[in-house]
Amino acid sequence: MSESPVSPGKVTLFRQEAPGGLTYRIPALLYLPPESAFLAFAEKRSSFKDEHAEFLVMRRGLKDRMSVQWGPQESLKTAMLPKHRTMSPCPVYDRKSGRVFLFFICVQTGITEWQQIRTGRNAARLCYVFSQDGGRTWSQTTDLTEQVIGEDLKNWATFAVGPGHGLQLSSGRLVVPAYTYYIHKPSSGQTPATPWTHPHCFTFYSDDGGQSWSQSQLFMALRTSECQVAELTCPDESRVLYYNARSPDGCRAEAISMADGRWLEEPCPCKELCEQPPHGCQGSVVSFAPVLKPSERDRKDDTDASTLPLGIDPSSASSKSAKSWLIFSHPTHKRKRLDLGIYLNTSPLEKHCWKSPWVLHEGPSGYSDLAVCEEGESLTFGCLFECGVSCECEEIAFRLFTDVELLRNAREACSCAASQN
Repeated sequence: MSESPVSPGKVTLFRQEAPGGLTYRIPALLYLPPESAFLAFAEKRSSFKDEHAEFLVMRRGLKDRMSVQWGPQESLKTAMLPKHRTMSPCPVYDRKSGRVFLFFICVQTGITEWQQIRTGRNAARLCYVFSQDGGRTWSQTTDLTEQVIGEDLKNWATFAVGPGHGLQLSSGRLVVPAYTYYIHKPSSGQTPATPWTHPHCFTFYSDDGGQSWSQSQLFMALRTSECQVAELTCPDESRVLYYNARSPDGCRAEAISMADGRWLEEPCPCKELCEQPPHGCQGSVVSFAPVLKPSERDRKDDTDASTLPLGIDPSSASSKSAKSWLIFSHPTHKRKRLDLGIYLNTSPLEKHCWKSPWVLHEGPSGYSDLAVCEEGESLTFGCLFECGVSCECEEIAFRLFTDVELLRNAREACSCAASQN
């Protein structure tokens, strides 16, 4: 068992065996409140290339106050289909049944994503396994492709879920983020489908505890691929969905919708959250209710709010502000996958409210996934992320941090950015 301290370090959960050899990629993280347990997932690959993915692996970590005790690595051998490779883990937890669903795609062996996009011929299947005992054992694979996607598949060059976590809304709905390369103009058969094929994100969802699944509308306004979704509580106690998606257009894309998928605003670029050219990188987002500390409650009517973290008092938000805050993890460098940052947004229903990032890990960094641990009036966050010394594919590491640490470092990042301007 390995222990992960809250601060200042990280613990490596999956490590590349040799440069160009066996590699672990695509982290996904889930927190199970009843057991105070993390489930950390990744793809095991024979090399760093997507087409060399094999199957999914997992480690289970027990949280004890400010540390995590991690169990051994396990191979999820039931999460696969014959003659397919398993990719893009996306777990979601159903509070009512206690069931963990692990979604993923199975792709025909030897067929790359680019081949699918170029030819317009999908080789991916939508699948899941489930666990009723907190990830200790898993069911056999269920293939949902025909049931949920059906005839739409003829317009999809390929698709994937997540990667990263799904979520359960306050209504009980289970949501699994996804994206597809949609063929806007069918190929004649003589020319590649590529020029008319663009990525668009959407969600799969279930309102009956995972017995049946449906798909939402595609996020058609912009080119978007890997995405995550968070639920926001509005001042009037209504709830909306916040989308944050990878885009090849230089910055992240954002959107707000009702839970039923109706857009409240047109999806738009978010220039505060840059993407690395030419295609960007996956990122993770979670929402949380900020905790007002006792010392802050005593000062909530103070006219000088500058003494509060970031100069913001959660008890006196504007009428437009949500009662929820967001954090987002993503490499912060504008040209390379370097320096994994944690961005804070204290007014997610308003535009241009992302703070300057706190760099959680310096150096090569790639995909990441976040989880929130709410324990009474205490908030802790877990981050599972790709990193390394020479490149971001060398290992997948875990870091735990508190809301106090988040606010302190976010404030320092904002102060540093202000002094440089």
